[in-house]
Amino acid sequence: MKRALTLIFLALATPLAAHDTTAGSLHIDHPWMPVPTATAKSAAGYMVITNRGHEADELVEVHSAFADQTMLHTTEHADGVAKMTHIMSLPIAPGETVTLEPDGLHVMFMGLQGKTAEGDLIPATLVFRNAGEVAVEFAVDAMDDHSDHSGH
Repeated sequence: MKRALTLIFLALATPLAAHDTTAGSLHIDHPWMPVPTATAKSAAGYMVITNRGHEADELVEVHSAFADQTMLHTTEHADGVAKMTHIMSLPIAPGETVTLEPDGLHVMFMGLQGKTAEGDLIPATLVFRNAGEVAVEFAVDAMDDHSDHSGH
């Protein structure tokens, strides 16, 4: 009986754990995006990437059929104005954790190819210099769900 309960628990827990991805020494934790407005032409995506290995890696590209173009951006502030800037790649040193979050580093989906609702999963591919292509899904979540990242 105990074994059966354990198997049931593991089966129920699997979808929750499936939102994290490991590729080589990289751990990608909870890719997500806030629900875009109905008329949005772009959306931002966030996640946490940890390099648990001994070699550096680098996120060099992101692509998704959800958008015409997908880029890595950073947000810079000058004179009280926030400006998004395209970055060519995102280095991840050994033992380092890089957080893509609102008002900072993020994935920018431009030219959205459809509507989304809370709970949807948006497929994308992260391309790393060493780990190669990694399939992920960005969970469409309410922004309120991410005001405290301590659980991720």
